[in-house]
Order: sequence, then C-alpha cells, then structure tokens
Amino acid sequence: MDALKTSVLYLDAVTVSFDGFIALNRLSLVIEPGEMRAIIGPNGAGKTTMMDVITGKTRPDSGEVFFDGQTDLSKLDEASIAQLGIGRKFQKPTVFENQTVYENLQLALAGVRGVLGALTWFASDKDDARMKELLEIIRLNDVRDQMAASLSHGQKQWLEIGMLLAQDPKVLLIDEPVAGMTDSETTETARLLRDIAQNHSVIVVEHDMSFVRDLDVKVTVLAEGSVLAEGSLDSVSADERVIESYLGR
Repeated sequence: MDALKTSVLYLDAVTVSFDGFIALNRLSLVIEPGEMRAIIGPNGAGKTTMMDVITGKTRPDSGEVFFDGQTDLSKLDEASIAQLGIGRKFQKPTVFENQTVYENLQLALAGVRGVLGALTWFASDKDDARMKELLEIIRLNDVRDQMAASLSHGQKQWLEIGMLLAQDPKVLLIDEPVAGMTDSETTETARLLRDIAQNHSVIVVEHDMSFVRDLDVKVTVLAEGSVLAEGSLDSVSADERVIESYLGR
C-alpha cells in the first residue's frame, strides 16, 4: 500500500486478454514521481497493451491501475486520463506539417483547443515564455519559424514531444522515439529525455539497446505479458531468462 501512495503510476496484477490471447498476465509496475523508466521486451510482450491500459484505450480484465496514488484509471476514459496529466507519444510523429514549429507548439499549449481557436488566440507573456522554454528543451529554437514539413524525422519526433510537454503532463509515455533517427539524433534524444525527466515521470518503450544505455535508467523487461526482470541494463542483460526470451546469444 505504501508503494501505491507514493507512486505516480501503480499497476498491480493487471490482466488483459483478447479472444483468449493473454496480452497482459498479472502485470505489476510501479513508477515513482520524477522517474524515467525504460521498458524493453520482444514483440508481443505486452508493451503497447500496457500503455493502452494506462491511457484508457483498453480496460483491464482484472487488476489495479492508479495514478498519483489515488485515481483509479481503470474507471476513466481516454480524454479524462489525458486531462489528468498523462500524455502519450506514438511511434510515428503526428505534427501539423503546414504550420511552423512555433505554431505547432501554440496549437498544443494547454488551454488552446483547435486550429480556429489558435488563430484568434494571442499568447500572453507567460505563454510566450513557456513556448520559448519548450523550443530550447526540444532543440528547435533555431528552426522555430520553419514549416514542420521541412523538419527531419528526428526533429519531428522532438516537436511532437514538445507538443506533449505543452499540455503539462505529469507522466509521458513515449513509444520507440528513436526509430528511424540518425545516430546523432538518437544521442541527442537521450539527452532531451533526460532533461525532461528532471520535471516529469517518463516511460520509454524502446528496442534500441544503445539508446537505452544512453538513458542510464532502471529497465523493466516484459515477456508474455509479465515483468521478466528489472534493474540496470547491465543486470537485466546478464539475466539468462532475458537472454533466452529477448536478447539472444
């Protein structure tokens, strides 16, 4: 119970099945405030379903899912959960390509709803300062007036992360952020996420082990819908069960 009270995300014995296939099998996971956690595992391990449960896209068959030690996420819909402060970034970036970088952040800023509202909205000094801060965090200040369509794949990923941050979430769920990135973008993304984790809880699902090493955080390995191992990347990489089910020999 103490873990529940002090956690920002608390999953206990969460089970989800689809037509007889068990996607999550009594999955338990605790994320602390301000913690960044890397989630790894083979395809079909339950990583996406876990994020679906946390964000309200999928309801668990059984088990507990709590946010901030008190809110039962299993009883809320996706919109309510997003408003609570849980943001999710999918693998493929979705930005407004015919808008500038700055305008994308403006559209996403908490309180701004829809393109029409943004066109008639003027940023207060506080809003403007926040967007400048976001541009620095996501490494896009130098291209703030460029159309999003002209950005590299990696820059679009960073912009979408900035759009999530603009909504001021407590927790960010980020799915395979470095897929398709150059080596330099991958390295910079690890730095970017470490910066974000100073003020947010972050869950990163990723297959790139060198990137996970750069994150330098606790790693949870999922397999067949359950936690197989947890600890540093070195410790889980040396676990025979992890080698057998995921990393190979």
